[in-house]
Amino acid sequence: MDWDYLRYIRALAIGGTLAKAGEILGVHQTTVLRRLDQMEESLGVQFFERNQNGLQLTPVGEMAFREAERLATDMDNLERKLIGGDSAPVGKVRIAAEDMMVNQLLGPILAEMVRQFPDIELELLTDNDVANLTHREPDLTLRPENKPQATLEGERIASVESAVYGSAQYCRRNRNMDIENHPDECVWILPDETFSHLATGRWYRKHLKQVTSVIRCNSLQSMLALARAGTGLAVLPCYVGERARELRRLSDPLDGESVDLWLHVNQDTQQMARVRMVMEFLVERLRGLEAEIEISGGF
Repeated sequence: MDWDYLRYIRALAIGGTLAKAGEILGVHQTTVLRRLDQMEESLGVQFFERNQNGLQLTPVGEMAFREAERLATDMDNLERKLIGGDSAPVGKVRIAAEDMMVNQLLGPILAEMVRQFPDIELELLTDNDVANLTHREPDLTLRPENKPQATLEGERIASVESAVYGSAQYCRRNRNMDIENHPDECVWILPDETFSHLATGRWYRKHLKQVTSVIRCNSLQSMLALARAGTGLAVLPCYVGERARELRRLSDPLDGESVDLWLHVNQDTQQMARVRMVMEFLVERLRGLEAEIEISGGF
């Protein structure tokens, strides 16, 4: 089988049409069609069903597409390893982080960095739990954890504190609420099971086990949005809650529920000049936010 076939299958699956696949490959759509006919005739299989809406993968096509994706990732990772000794701060750097951290912490820092280093191409990978972002092997991973694996290389940034937050609107409607002694009288916005890695899980189990009025979310962004809208109370990282003008902090940082924030580096790419440069830049700027991340009492 011609390895180039997989490149065309991947482009067709991603693009969905001959024209878009041609744009991805940098060739005319007639070339794509000719190549598709050639490889299906050569192998005696049908990779795509063709209809008025475009192209749909057949079961055989889906198998070929999965292999094409895997090989594309392997080739990309191999290229990054081969050029690891390159001293020029040019090229792609992949950063993995929770979407809330990108929005609340990394956004302005990355904006400054791309202005200062325009030849570095950034790729952001986001998920609720970046520990599960094993695909595509990020170069740098920003994540909260108190006991990182001994094999991980990285820098500790700060200790992330969390507290209870509610909107001014919700507080006005519930002037007599007592979240310490009667939390069951409040509406709580809680993370679902996808947030099992959060340090605040112990606090939830201890203080909110009798609460029945809850809204569960699989996103910190959703929790923040609902809290700002006055839907209920939420435990949020202080670097998030303090920045939201609609919210009031209703507790001291939760005792014993802080979690360290680490920036880890991929051992395969940490010698790349561009990866080292981005890591040093991020560590310096993030540590400049330490006081905001590690906010103390006095609400």
